[in-house]
Amino acid sequence: MQKLAERGVQLEDIAEIVFAMQAPYHPDLAMEACLQSIHAVLGKRELQHAILVGIELDIMTEKKQLSEPLQSILENDESLFGCDETLAIGSVFGYGSIALTTFGYLDKEKTGIIRRLDTKTGGAVHTFLDDMVAAIAAAASGRIAHKSRDESERAGGLVEDV
Repeated sequence: MQKLAERGVQLEDIAEIVFAMQAPYHPDLAMEACLQSIHAVLGKRELQHAILVGIELDIMTEKKQLSEPLQSILENDESLFGCDETLAIGSVFGYGSIALTTFGYLDKEKTGIIRRLDTKTGGAVHTFLDDMVAAIAAAASGRIAHKSRDESERAGGLVEDV
């Protein structure tokens, strides 16, 4: 969370995206539930590692510490690079197809803070960070969807508590 904050990403920014993605399906959804879901997915070591790798590569690119052609590819966030999306996609697999399709939507639409991070201004490089934020939002959205379904199935007696 500290590294995200250092790069200008607040959890509330991500929670707004999660809320926008899930509120149509959960009319009683509260922003606090979105934040709780974000905290839960950020507790996963695999996601933490992916975020740290992505942020570090972005920082190294800003400092021009990479060799060519990788330096130019990351500086320009080349559209056919794909490694940034691959790292992010790997982070959402544990949250089902809802998370995966939500990531695809967010990557395409660049919702909320993702758009700001994707905009190349002021010399900052966020080639990986915009995708990692989308992955966090997608995973948290998937978690809310699955948790809601689990709760409704338990209430209806369809699933026994494990």
